[in-house]
Amino acid sequence: MSLTLYQHPLASFCHKVLMALYENGTPFESRIIDLGNEESRASLVRLWPLAKFPVLRDEALDSTVPETSIIIEYLDRHYTGAAPLLPTDPSDALCVRLWDRFFDQYVQDPMQRIVADVRRADGDRSPQGVSEAQALLRTAYGMIEKQLDGKTWITGNSLTMADCAAAPALFYAETVVPFGEGHTRLKAYYQRLLDRPSFARVLKEAMPYFHMYPYSEKLPSPLRPEKPNA
Repeated sequence: MSLTLYQHPLASFCHKVLMALYENGTPFESRIIDLGNEESRASLVRLWPLAKFPVLRDEALDSTVPETSIIIEYLDRHYTGAAPLLPTDPSDALCVRLWDRFFDQYVQDPMQRIVADVRRADGDRSPQGVSEAQALLRTAYGMIEKQLDGKTWITGNSLTMADCAAAPALFYAETVVPFGEGHTRLKAYYQRLLDRPSFARVLKEAMPYFHMYPYSEKLPSPLRPEKPNA
């Protein structure tokens, strides 16, 4: 098989690329990386010394491709499926790239800062940093709500790379800062993402790992890990 994705099923940025792969039925081999395992980590570092996943390795074209948006654009160019995830019209493509970056920077990033803070020792936590991240998420939610007016997906009627970015970002962000009463379009959009077969498959594969997520009790009820018997 030409394509190998180095990833972890719990990682939100990996979910973004997995959704894109499943959306078009692109064949690939999954290589799960355990950063706590020296040998597993080394296999990733050999490809990408920054040791960040996901990373796509394409043996057929002898290419190593890091960074989620670049991976999806690479797939769209070299392994185009029935439903391209980046429009051919330059203006439409620019809009998709904008919202792709929006979800990565203004939803994923503050969400991850909140999750990272709860993992720290009490003396190392930053209430101010968490408060700022929460405020950024609420601002982002309002902007998404406005953008969705009259749209099925974030940039129009077709699912794109930007929606692949939105799905995991919103999935985890909603557990740390729930959507507000006024976010009716956002809530409906989020449900469409959950119902999309490609993303539903991503979440199903992640289920065995959700017990590792510190806010797992706030996940949608079908996906919450079972509590161990007392």
